[in-house]
Amino acid sequence: MNSKALANLNPSGEQKKMPVLFLGHGNPMNAIMENKFVQGWRQVAGEIHEPSAILCISAHWETRGTKLTTMEQPKTIHDFGGFPKALFEVQYPAPGSPELAKYTQQQIQSTLIELDHDWGLDHGAWSVIKHMYHKANIPIVEMSLDYTKPPKYHYELARELSFLRKKGVLIIGSGNVVHNLRMAAWDRLDEEFSYDWAEESNDLIEKSVMHGDHSKLWNYAAQGRSLDLAVPTPEHFLPLLYVMGLQSKNEDVQLFNKATLAGSLSMTSLKVG
Repeated sequence: MNSKALANLNPSGEQKKMPVLFLGHGNPMNAIMENKFVQGWRQVAGEIHEPSAILCISAHWETRGTKLTTMEQPKTIHDFGGFPKALFEVQYPAPGSPELAKYTQQQIQSTLIELDHDWGLDHGAWSVIKHMYHKANIPIVEMSLDYTKPPKYHYELARELSFLRKKGVLIIGSGNVVHNLRMAAWDRLDEEFSYDWAEESNDLIEKSVMHGDHSKLWNYAAQGRSLDLAVPTPEHFLPLLYVMGLQSKNEDVQLFNKATLAGSLSMTSLKVG
């Protein structure tokens, strides 16, 4: 991590608060495609101050306990199958930041954070960040999702990360607010349309986000059949809870990339702050 980034992580050195992003990452092929979603990620990156580092919470790293990547040079993980060779050839050689990982670990009091030296950058991170910061020069730390914990745990843990926003760190949650691959229309993967239950779920989530009604988000399992179908497993939804947990009182939320593909895969993304 460069000296500027280290200065930004100094507890005595604060700067203008960074925004927080939730990115609907969708199909891994977005990593090598040019479409309106990729353009949306690039546009939002251009609207904010270049971060000194990135902390990414990806749907694709689930662990027992919460972990932070702590290597100097995280590997690019191709955690998928059945895609063209060109996708497997993509490398995103951004540096890591052991300093950021250790500093974050020290600041969190509610739970033990483990330092991980084995993982790297999964496609929930690199497939979107490569479009935002194509030079791969911004240090990235990934934070895992503890699959043993309930949704509200993740929301409350996120609130303990808020100190990073004044240290030049861009926090990104990468997932999908509606993500049901079993019900996806695979022959219409690039077509924008929504099943009724997916549209209802998108509307409920959007209203909860825009009105600051976060309890409906961490209680998504109690919101009825539509949300049951929209979130059949939690990993793609939990990164949204981290982003909303980081929202300050009366802080603005901007939605972008609002579209649902194949009936059951929402690309909706948002910026807090």
